Amino acid sequence: MPEALLKPEPNKPSRLRALLEQGTVVMPGAFNAITAKIVQDIGFSAMYISGAGISNGVAGYPDIGFMSATEMATQAGYTARSVQIPAIADADNGYGEAVNVFRTVQEYERQGLSGLHLEDQVIPKRCGHLDGKQVISVEHMREKVAAAVQARVNPDFLIIARVDAKAVYGFDDAVKRAHAYLDAGADMIFPEALTTPEEFEEFAKQVKAPLLANMTEFGKTPYLTVQEFERFGYNVVIFPMTAFRIMMKAVEDSLRVLKQEGTQVSLLERMTSRADLYRLIHYQDYEQLDATLATQFSSGPSGGG
Repeated sequence: MPEALLKPEPNKPSRLRALLEQGTVVMPGAFNAITAKIVQDIGFSAMYISGAGISNGVAGYPDIGFMSATEMATQAGYTARSVQIPAIADADNGYGEAVNVFRTVQEYERQGLSGLHLEDQVIPKRCGHLDGKQVISVEHMREKVAAAVQARVNPDFLIIARVDAKAVYGFDDAVKRAHAYLDAGADMIFPEALTTPEEFEEFAKQVKAPLLANMTEFGKTPYLTVQEFERFGYNVVIFPMTAFRIMMKAVEDSLRVLKQEGTQVSLLERMTSRADLYRLIHYQDYEQLDATLATQFSSGPSGGG
């Protein structure tokens, strides 16, 4: 696959829509550009960019909405543009009211994302799998969804409405909200923190629309396979922090070894080699670009004054 930063895919949102027509799309979480390149290299067709991953990894903040829309869009943009596969990203609660959502969508789309999800939590938000969440009114969220739909330039840019209400008002309220958000123009519904396989299956029966499932670790949702979600009728399954958590544990373990042994030699076999890193980031393509540009200008006519 060509290097995305040199030859970008012209219409990733359209490509994502096509993928959704083919079956359930699995989206591992990528928290920076190099992780995104690994996701693509492994062979996944799309990826997810987690708000928690950016907040925790870039700034060291908890996932409670500390980072601004511009900060989030910029970081997500670096990640999304580094690969040819499409990406959807977490946009929290839109970073304000409906008018703020309007600009958020514009920024995410401008940065090269193929879609985003908005949640119906109050400001400040909480991680979707923690207790103590609060949600805004249905009409308030409908305004935000409508603003998001109106703001997008490419009609294929995916607007996903995340429903956090199950933990607050119960399953039936979550279903009712899902229908209201679809009526406001949402392309897909993301029911957050359902707690049993039966709830996921029943939600899909009652909400006949494209659906996203969040298979995060250490949360309220039991561990279900992609095949189970597909059987229930979910179109997207995200694994938002799997790679991030693996990375943290690997870094922690290796630094303990370094501290104890005073050398990294015993860790070499666990590392990505320099050659593999250079292959992943298309190092030779940039060297070739440099050589080609130098040749073009050195052989061309000299300037005069």
